[in-house]
Amino acid sequence: MTFRRPTARVLAAATALAALGAVAACGQEGTGADPQRVDVAAAFYPLQFVTERVGGDAVRVVNLTKPGAEPHDLELTPGQVGEVSRAELIVYLSGFQPAVDEAVEINGGDRAFDVASIQPLLPASAGGHEHGGGEAHGGEAGHAGGRDRHLWLDPTRLAGVADRLAGRLAEVDPGRSADYTARAGTLRADLERLDRDFAEGLRTCQRREIVVSHTAFGYLAERYRLEQVGLTGLAPEDEPPPRRLAEVARESREHGATTIFFETLVSPKVAETVAREVGARTAVLDPLEGLSADDGGDYLSVMRTNLASLRTALDCS
Repeated sequence: MTFRRPTARVLAAATALAALGAVAACGQEGTGADPQRVDVAAAFYPLQFVTERVGGDAVRVVNLTKPGAEPHDLELTPGQVGEVSRAELIVYLSGFQPAVDEAVEINGGDRAFDVASIQPLLPASAGGHEHGGGEAHGGEAGHAGGRDRHLWLDPTRLAGVADRLAGRLAEVDPGRSADYTARAGTLRADLERLDRDFAEGLRTCQRREIVVSHTAFGYLAERYRLEQVGLTGLAPEDEPPPRRLAEVARESREHGATTIFFETLVSPKVAETVAREVGARTAVLDPLEGLSADDGGDYLSVMRTNLASLRTALDCS
C-alpha cells in the first residue's frame, strides 16, 4: 500500500483547523467537554486502551480511528480535526497514520505525545524476513523510515508507554498525578502477567516460524524468540494472481508451514484460496491495530487469543 501526502488533504485539515481556531483558543467552553476530565485524542485502538487504563475516570478519550476501520487509511473528518484541535493531549504514533501526523504538525504543538519517541524502534526486518515484492498491506505506514511501528505487540513495551503516559498526564493534570502513576502500575502488572503467559506458553513449541500475510509481528517475534516469515503481495481484499499463489505455496512448503496466519481484515475467500493451494490451515493472528465493533474484548483478551492460536499452529506442549 502506498501512502502520499496529498495537498488537498493538508489544505482541508488546515482550513478546518483555522475555522476551529477560536474555539481552541477559548479552551473547552462550548465544546460539551467535561471540565473535570482531561480531553485526550488517541490515534488508534492500542493507544486508546492504554490511555483509558492509565487515565481512568479522569480522562475523556476519543479514538480517531473508528472500530473495524483500517488505521493506516485514516482520513480525518472536520469533526475529528476539531477533536485534535481541542484535545489537551494527543496520543499518537508518528509514521503510522499520515493523516494524524499532518494534523499534529499543523496544530499539535506541545500537546502531542508521540509514543514512537519513548524507545528506539526495531528495524522493519526484525523478527524474521519477507518473501515477495513489497507488502500489499500496511508496508509503508507500518514500517515508515525502515522502522517497525507495531510496538504494542510486545507487552513490555506497552508497559513502558503506560509509565511515560502517566507522567505526561500528570503534566496536564498535576492534582491527580498519584492516581495516574498508580493506574499505570496496575496496567504494568497486567502486561507483565501477559508477558509471562506468552513466554511460558511458547517456550516448548516444536516450530518457531510464524508465516504471516502482514508483517506486523516483529516485536512479538523478537520478544518470544519466534521467526516471522512474511508472505508479501497478499492483498486483504483480492485473490492473489496464480503466479503469486504458486510462489506463496512454494515459500510455505520451504518453511514447513502447517498454518498461515491472516489478519482480521483479510477476506475469508483469499485465505481459503491460499490454504487450498498450500495444503495448510489458516488462522487469524490479530495485529490489534483496532477492534471491530462486535469484538467484545480488549487488548489483553485479544492478545491471549493470539497466544492460543500460536500455540496450536506451532505445536506447543
